[in-house]
Amino acid sequence: MIKRLLFFIPILISACVNIPENVSPVTGFNIDQYLGTWYEIARLDHSFERGLERVTAEYSLRDDGGIKVVNRGFDPEKNRWKETIGKAYFLGDSNLGRLKVSFWGPFYGAYNIIDLDKKNYSYSLVCGPNKSYLWILAREPHIEESLKSELINKAKALGFETDKMIHVTH
Repeated sequence: MIKRLLFFIPILISACVNIPENVSPVTGFNIDQYLGTWYEIARLDHSFERGLERVTAEYSLRDDGGIKVVNRGFDPEKNRWKETIGKAYFLGDSNLGRLKVSFWGPFYGAYNIIDLDKKNYSYSLVCGPNKSYLWILAREPHIEESLKSELINKAKALGFETDKMIHVTH
């Protein structure tokens, strides 16, 4: 039984850092331009963010070469801020928008940047290891509706259930 468990644990953990089928990370990625604060514009719902408004993610360099991740959101029901701190590392080539992020010990999840304003780094479309994780991020709390629609349409064409997206209040 233990041998079987030891065999499956690495498979389960590695499955969390995959990229969905038919989805590719951006190339020509520059982490220095990506660092800083991002506002969550829209997302697919998950228990760890459920009900949160004014959600932000802040990225900064760590001493070990990784990236410090601080996710923060306001829970209006409890009238308080919720914050979680994690760490991220590149999965291979640092010119690809493909990282693994952890908020809970040794367990990592995929952070795949699948669209990005490569000129100004003003918006980003990010997915997880499968098509149930999707975020639209921007440097400002609001983006033009035309840009939001363009990103949603791109995600829909890739097979994400964009009709279930939550549009975040800031």
